[in-house]
Amino acid sequence: MADLKQFAEQLVNLTVKEVNDLATILKDEYGIEPAAAAVVVSGGGAGEAAAEEQTEFTVVLKDAGASKLAVVKAVKELTGLGLKESKDLVDAAPSNIKEGVAKDEAEGLKKALEEAGAVVELK
Repeated sequence: MADLKQFAEQLVNLTVKEVNDLATILKDEYGIEPAAAAVVVSGGGAGEAAAEEQTEFTVVLKDAGASKLAVVKAVKELTGLGLKESKDLVDAAPSNIKEGVAKDEAEGLKKALEEAGAVVELK
C-alpha cells in the first residue's frame, strides 16, 4: 500500500512537461489516449500547473496595415468567409478572426496575416 501512496505522490508532483511526456508514452506504448491520461494526472498540483498553460487561442486582427486588400484576401482564404464578410471583418478591426484554435493553428494564422501586412495578436 505504501508503494501506491508513493506513486500517487509522484504523479501529483509532475511538471507540465513531464505530464506531456507521460501522455506521449501512454499513447505510443500502451494505446491509451492522452486525454484519458490527463484526467488521471490532473488531480493535484500538476493540474494547477497545467491550467497555467494556455491551449486555446483567439486570433485578433489589430490593424489591417498599409495593404488592406491583401489582408482582406488573406482573411477570406483563412476563414472561408465571403469577400464582403472578410472586408467587414477587416474594417471592424480590432476584431477576432478565429476563436478557440490550437496554438499551432493560431501561430500559422498570425504568420499568414502578418505576411499580408496586418498587425495580429494572439490571446
